[in-house]
Amino acid sequence: MKKPADPLKETKTMRRKASKKPAAGDRAPDEGGRYYYKGNRHKQLRAFVTVVKLGTLTRAAEALFLSQPTISLQLQALERELGVSLVERRRRRINLTNAGEALYELARPLVEGWETLDRDFQARVQGLQGGRLTIAAGTSTIQYLLPELVRRYRERFPAVQLQLANVTGKDGLALLRADQADFAVGSMLDVPNDIAWAPVHHYDPMLIMPRDHPLASKEKVTLEDLSPYGLILPPQRLSTYRLVDLMFQQRQVPYQVALEVGGWDVIKEYVAMGLGISIVTGICITEADHARLAVRNMKQYFPQRSYGVVMRKGKFLSAEARAFIDLIRPGLLTHRDYDESGHSQR
Repeated sequence: MKKPADPLKETKTMRRKASKKPAAGDRAPDEGGRYYYKGNRHKQLRAFVTVVKLGTLTRAAEALFLSQPTISLQLQALERELGVSLVERRRRRINLTNAGEALYELARPLVEGWETLDRDFQARVQGLQGGRLTIAAGTSTIQYLLPELVRRYRERFPAVQLQLANVTGKDGLALLRADQADFAVGSMLDVPNDIAWAPVHHYDPMLIMPRDHPLASKEKVTLEDLSPYGLILPPQRLSTYRLVDLMFQQRQVPYQVALEVGGWDVIKEYVAMGLGISIVTGICITEADHARLAVRNMKQYFPQRSYGVVMRKGKFLSAEARAFIDLIRPGLLTHRDYDESGHSQR
């Protein structure tokens, strides 16, 4: 004969079933009745940032080893949760809305920081015992400004793999935007909106000429004094040439270029040979140069050139990068363009 059911036992069983959490793969509504795709904010933000960086859902899916529908669902869930439209789909490309731009600026350093969390944690706990640091810089910066900094950095962190990418300013910005360089060191005339620049070192413009040159006997040389003599300048595509040309044009002083050649050392050598005179940045003048060249300060006619740290806004700085920047100038990361965690600001 079947025993009657125990009402107390049935009540306990019903309570256990009611309190049982849904499986990890289930889609359960929140208190407001909304459904989230797998309910993972980090995955949503990572998908969003990757789509923006790569430009299409297909490329983002390939980079994250996910299907394109999964990426699309994560974007939709993020938009639904935030209550705004983040992207506009135009053909195969993705364009950001104003809200999307705001979120991207906030989310990118968070996503990048998450991806390097293990490495940065080990660096904090054990010191910089490894890792990689890539710095973009021009020839003059690598040759005259960085050597002492590199020496000190290598002494303190010998296990860090350090790469100096020798590039022009335009190519250096491309490396920063593609995340192929942690930061750059150099001079900038025009700072793009997506770039943060903190100048550190300032150098006067200098006229160099052979010691037996007619102008070498003058203590003060005017811009008009330079007019009869041929100048040796870097190629026209470089900022130095454009700056020299601008100053002559503004003062309506005629000038002539005898030779265009790249590299301060080459220019100094050709000047010493008597092939022309030149306007160079004081960063490249050494004690040995004073022995073979006549040097005059031209700051009354040409602006100073400033060299400093160049970063993409929103870039998350690794521990390796922060350590090098602190050698350039201690406390620079508390500059108004940066916060203490190493994120560059707007």
